[in-house]
Amino acid sequence: MSVPSAPSAQTTNYAKGVAAEQKAADYLRARGCDILQSRYKTKFGEVDIIAKHDDVVCFVEVKVRGTHADALESITARARKRIQNAALFFISENPELNDHAMRFDVITISGDGSISHLDNAWQACS
Repeated sequence: MSVPSAPSAQTTNYAKGVAAEQKAADYLRARGCDILQSRYKTKFGEVDIIAKHDDVVCFVEVKVRGTHADALESITARARKRIQNAALFFISENPELNDHAMRFDVITISGDGSISHLDNAWQACS
């Protein structure tokens, strides 16, 4: 009889990320957002959550760290660019959203489980 192996750190981090994204999606729904897509992946990049609130499409990055400041600092310029590229690809696949405004939000979850939502966290640039 084999003994099951302990979950790897990668599995644990993956599970934490999925749980954080679910918590963030619940938070957004409670504030009147429709979740259009979760864990949206393209060859250009990925977006944790794509939500719509009125006529704004929000591309949301979710980060879990010990503090909200640490979570915000972990979002690099390269990560922002990949999110922007994935957002543009999403819009190209969903032309009915072309007339909607777009924004990039960040939801951070700190070690104590509290949520912070920074809407319009950055502006897209070329």
